[in-house]
Amino acid sequence: MTETAELKKIIEPIVEDLKVFQDEFELALKSEVRLINIIARYLLRHKGKAIRPVLTILSARVSGSPTLNSYKAAAMVELLHLATLMHDDVVDETNERRGFPTINKIWRNKTAIIMGDFVLSQVLTNLIHLRDFDALDLISDTAKRLSSGEMLQIEGSFKKSMSEEIYFKMVKDKTASLIATCCELGVITTSKDKYHKTAARDYGEKLGMAFQIKDDLFDILGATKDTGKDTNADVSKNIITLPIIHTMSSSLSTVERRQLRKTLSNGAKRKDVNRLKEIVFEYGGFDYAKKKLQEFSDQAVSALSPFPDSPYKRSMIDLCLYNVQRTR
Repeated sequence: MTETAELKKIIEPIVEDLKVFQDEFELALKSEVRLINIIARYLLRHKGKAIRPVLTILSARVSGSPTLNSYKAAAMVELLHLATLMHDDVVDETNERRGFPTINKIWRNKTAIIMGDFVLSQVLTNLIHLRDFDALDLISDTAKRLSSGEMLQIEGSFKKSMSEEIYFKMVKDKTASLIATCCELGVITTSKDKYHKTAARDYGEKLGMAFQIKDDLFDILGATKDTGKDTNADVSKNIITLPIIHTMSSSLSTVERRQLRKTLSNGAKRKDVNRLKEIVFEYGGFDYAKKKLQEFSDQAVSALSPFPDSPYKRSMIDLCLYNVQRTR
């Protein structure tokens, strides 16, 4: 089964729910400003897999029946994700995402930043419409954690080193916090069952950790045509990923350690990156990252145990396997 077919199978139980989400999402992107609408149409035309809203709705379904707030929350998390991507693309000087030019590449940095700010303002608007203090508290804390995670990553790039402990803290904030929030919001807007809320949050956090580790592997091992984004982008910007962290903690020779630091300092020159791959492979960096990827995926599946069996729970389990096997 192809990845597209596998993802289609995963979302099959909530196809009608996703239509309601899509209406809320498109409504939130509308504006009286022509340029905003032009950029919004471009974003909608080249949208991603919508994994975060899918998780919000699946979490709502395993805990009860979605409400209008569930769909608004799904739109809100996708808006927050979209805003952070636009800002990240400016900071990282990214020119391509999902195989298409980024907003900053087409309309320049200033426009991309302001568009990101507009989308963030729509998140605030949706928050007010939810009229739910639990959701408000959760989203505001997540927004803070997203920024903290980015700063930890930048700090690590300055130092050209990062401990595994700091790395996992960074990933929990930068990536896993939003995915965990998606899942928790699904329960909050449905039943507020505290056991279900905790289980959904734990599932989302572990899945988020697994997602980031998979992306770490893509950065060194993937190809642009497969991933839809710049390969070795993290290496070229001194961003420390799990395979490299594990390798640097190994008993490298002085020459090999110097080679790793040189590659992280000089950017993704082909000969340097090829040598980096060889060193990381030799010292088990890729195998270690794959092991951690499977561990977090297994923990995510285990976190779902409080929920009764259903097609929605099955889809959440299948998402863990999908992430392990995805090629982009």
